[in-house]
Amino acid sequence: MYGMVNKSVEDLITTQFGADKWELVKAKAGVTVESFISNESYPDAMTYGLIGAATEVLGLSVDEILFTFGEFWVLHTARLGYGELLSSAGRNLGEFLDYLPSFHTRVALIFPHLKPPSFECSDRQPDRVTMHYFSHRPGLSVFVRGLLSGVAKMYNTPAEITQTQFKDKGADHDEFLVRWEL
Repeated sequence: MYGMVNKSVEDLITTQFGADKWELVKAKAGVTVESFISNESYPDAMTYGLIGAATEVLGLSVDEILFTFGEFWVLHTARLGYGELLSSAGRNLGEFLDYLPSFHTRVALIFPHLKPPSFECSDRQPDRVTMHYFSHRPGLSVFVRGLLSGVAKMYNTPAEITQTQFKDKGADHDEFLVRWEL
């Protein structure tokens, strides 16, 4: 994963739990990198290791950390790194979700070696959509729920995100029903 992801994990932990906790997480994960470079690639195992170490240091479950990280990614990291791209992605939650499938295509122009997930929309209604999430990286569906929750918060739109299909239970991809108030 790109350094931007690891830097965001660092930012989440330092802002919500303190710099001392971040140092403990890094030590437990065996990460000796002093500062992550946003557009440099790091092994996926390093990111997974940081999340695993965070569960031990912070006393939170993997799901709690991944969901919180998903929201943080949208509300803090993405706004800083992709502010213009986010603001042009739609005037409301529904429009943003319609735009999401092409978001990583545009991000890939910035990060040429990116191996991004992909999203597809189906069953679009005025107050809901089914989001299909395809990724070669395992175990990130709770992170995606957090991302979707963060997007709803970004638009100040109460939403319910329910996972309806699970790749880790045999489906070929993860699927989420996103419902919101009109």
